Amino acid sequence: MPHIRPVQPADIDALYEIALLTGASGQDATHLYKDGRLVGHIWAAPYARLEPESAFVAVDDEGVAGYIVGTVDTPAFDARLEAEWWPGLRPRYADPSPERAAEWSADEIAAFIIHHPRRTPRAIIERYPSHLHINLLPRLQGQGMGAKLMTRWLDTMRDASSRGVHLGVSPVNDRALGFYRAYGFEELPRENPRPHDPVWFAMAL
Repeated sequence: MPHIRPVQPADIDALYEIALLTGASGQDATHLYKDGRLVGHIWAAPYARLEPESAFVAVDDEGVAGYIVGTVDTPAFDARLEAEWWPGLRPRYADPSPERAAEWSADEIAAFIIHHPRRTPRAIIERYPSHLHINLLPRLQGQGMGAKLMTRWLDTMRDASSRGVHLGVSPVNDRALGFYRAYGFEELPRENPRPHDPVWFAMAL
């Protein structure tokens, strides 16, 4: 039976793989990237490296097939990324020119994020300081494992005295949108959103 356990250092490559295989709004993004590790560099590996106590994996007979990662304190984690994570990546990826942003490849978009990390709106962080990322390979989807991972992670945040959590999801990721709504997250209002702006969800703890 699939089970959940804390992340281990040996799981890092699996997290990179899962991040890529779910990196196109929940679908396989392998065809979009020349450097397949870029997705994991941003959305998965730094959490497992810098805050492993807030990271869990779902494991079946074939190995690690899903993860949930995040942080108790988003501003503090952003500061650690600036000090300990991004400096090692920035020399490896050129900062693309904003003048040709409309022509950027997926690799260039990711490189831009590495040089100019996205920030959650302050109004969200003040009420919901923790945040998360969760992904499952298709072989574990539709079996309740996503909800089990979420419950395990939220219990960890409560034990750490977090007062609330938030997350952002692509507006075209219908499966994820449905999951968060069904789980009980509140969808936060968006004012004049651009087409690719995330849909924000939050939950008080």
